[in-house]
Amino acid sequence: MSLKANYFKLGLFVVGAIVAGVIVIIVIGSGRWLQPRLAVETYFNESVQGLDVGSKLKYRGVVIGEVTRIGFTYNKYQLDRPMQQRSRLVLVEAQIQPKLLGGRAAGAGDLSDQKTADLEIERGLRMRLAPQGITGTSYLEIDYVDPPPPTITIDWIPSSIYIPSAPSTVTTVVNAAVDLLTRLHNMDFEAVIINLNRLLVNTNDKVAGVDTKAISQRADRVLAKMETTLDSLATKQLSDKGVALLNELRETNAELRKTLSSPALQKLPDDAAAAVARVRAILDDPNVNASLSNLSQTLTRINRIVGGGESDLTITFDNLRQITDNLRDLTEETKRYPANVIFGQPPKPPESIR
Repeated sequence: MSLKANYFKLGLFVVGAIVAGVIVIIVIGSGRWLQPRLAVETYFNESVQGLDVGSKLKYRGVVIGEVTRIGFTYNKYQLDRPMQQRSRLVLVEAQIQPKLLGGRAAGAGDLSDQKTADLEIERGLRMRLAPQGITGTSYLEIDYVDPPPPTITIDWIPSSIYIPSAPSTVTTVVNAAVDLLTRLHNMDFEAVIINLNRLLVNTNDKVAGVDTKAISQRADRVLAKMETTLDSLATKQLSDKGVALLNELRETNAELRKTLSSPALQKLPDDAAAAVARVRAILDDPNVNASLSNLSQTLTRINRIVGGGESDLTITFDNLRQITDNLRDLTEETKRYPANVIFGQPPKPPESIR
């Protein structure tokens, strides 16, 4: 009986240990399993060799999620069409941990819904494959591409947040290398070599046809003529003219020194300074300010008189003109008949004259 009791206790202990272990595993892993995740998907029109489920999703080198599914779009979308009419794109689904970006995908913009994701896509947000060293494995990278590459045209509504893909660096290099090899393959090297041989033959013929001896003789003649011309130049006359010019320059320099050293010219700055000092003293004199103030008041009064009584001034000027005319007549009359001004009417003539 005691042996059965011991087996029962041992079984309870084992079961309890297993349950406790499961609880510990759940508690430890719940922080990871219960974390909110954001599902995104993208499509590639190229090979995704090296990318597997569980591969890391990185944003500028920082792990923010992982790949959860790799397949083809025709197995999920366009199911109502024949296989020949479906798009044969590679479907890659991934999950992002928003807290690794400081919130709801704050680092790569707000990806909480497709409308806000479209704003980041317009700024150049793309997904692309990136090789991981020389091991042949790849990871999924999300980043902004400048300038933004064109997106793949789709005619269905993605079930998750859709982020377009960009060609990977390896694919770009491989495509460029293939394009270069294709051009080299299409190039007609035989024709190029034939044209080059013809060019060399024509060049040799032209060089062989050049009369180098005649050219050398002509060059010798030209040099001889140049030497004769230089020898025939009147070097002595040129030297005399140069000396005369230097003498004139010396005389001009001496006269300029005399002019600058004259007392009147040297005194000019002192006189100018004295004149400036006098002008400054006059301007600093308070009487000048008072005179200017009085002059301003006088001009103001004259302006008021002239502006306010233009009609009266006109009448006054007319009267003055009339008085002037009368004075002129009186002066003329005085010149002719001075007695008339003194005695009034001219005297009556004598009776004998009558």
